[in-house]
Amino acid sequence: MRAVVIHAPKDLRIDSYPDAEPGPGEVRVKIANGGICGSDLHYYHHGGFGVVRIQQPMALGHEIAGVVAAVGDGVTSVKAGTRVAVNPSKPCGACLHCQEGMRNQCLDMRFLGSAMRFPHVQGGFREFITVDATQAVPISDKLSLAEAAVAEPLAVCLHAGKQAGPLLGKRVLITAAPDGALMILVSRFGGASEIVVTDVADAPLVVAKKLGATHAINVASNAAALDPWRTGKGVFDTLFEASGNQAALRTALDVLRPGATLVQLGLGGEMTLPINTIVAKELQLRGTFRFDPEFELAVRLMGDGLIDVKPLITATMPFENAVAAFELASDRSQSMKVQLTF
Repeated sequence: MRAVVIHAPKDLRIDSYPDAEPGPGEVRVKIANGGICGSDLHYYHHGGFGVVRIQQPMALGHEIAGVVAAVGDGVTSVKAGTRVAVNPSKPCGACLHCQEGMRNQCLDMRFLGSAMRFPHVQGGFREFITVDATQAVPISDKLSLAEAAVAEPLAVCLHAGKQAGPLLGKRVLITAAPDGALMILVSRFGGASEIVVTDVADAPLVVAKKLGATHAINVASNAAALDPWRTGKGVFDTLFEASGNQAALRTALDVLRPGATLVQLGLGGEMTLPINTIVAKELQLRGTFRFDPEFELAVRLMGDGLIDVKPLITATMPFENAVAAFELASDRSQSMKVQLTF
């Protein structure tokens, strides 16, 4: 079979890859759609992120969905022909954190398309993939495979929403990025009374309004646009910082009310924080990392029509044109979520 494989920065190739038959407890999935994530772009442009670097060729991709092609012995949860979203996480189930119920913090996690361990865990941008049967989550007949491939980033945002606590009636600020757009959907589902989204480009803000943002503000062209929310010590109850940009975070702190919750989604490396502001306003700073039960929840919410991710999918291209697709996905003025088809 063929796969989309990163060899070095800007060296993305279509390679032949082994096509394993499923063993006991495994399923083989014919991939249909795969979404290009920010981490995929980091591998493409820089060969990794933070201290993580590719040390061997690696198939990219972890936002994938397809159709079960074959099942191994003992598998009863799905059968050939079942349409599934593929959960890219495979925690060990035995380490301290798995036993504590924090499987997203697994000490021996195998996450598709990740160079955090060596040998690397090969990703899902390939024509077929064989995974544990528990990773193949059946989807509703009403859900397209393109939508199902958004289950992973939606699960990330559902977990972030859980970290924030109840959103019913809250005023929410979101510093945008593709995940920021999904946080709009999660905030709406959670019952937020006001959702303000900021960005430094206009195109994502147009999508933000379609997704239900109350206000969508370009803070690069109108730095004073957040002034109405600076009343007193600030008014927002919750911040979802999805850009990973230090400037976005520092600006947002000024409009958070005392006691507000700040959830950091974006990974931007080291930041310098105004600790005096965090202390004086008694802000609650919380991290959020991946997901666990939220993957199945994401699939169910989309399948029940409670969350609609279709406006986020701005382009779809055949995987043979992966380089062009990655370049398009890198241009935030043109795209939000670019998917490959297989």
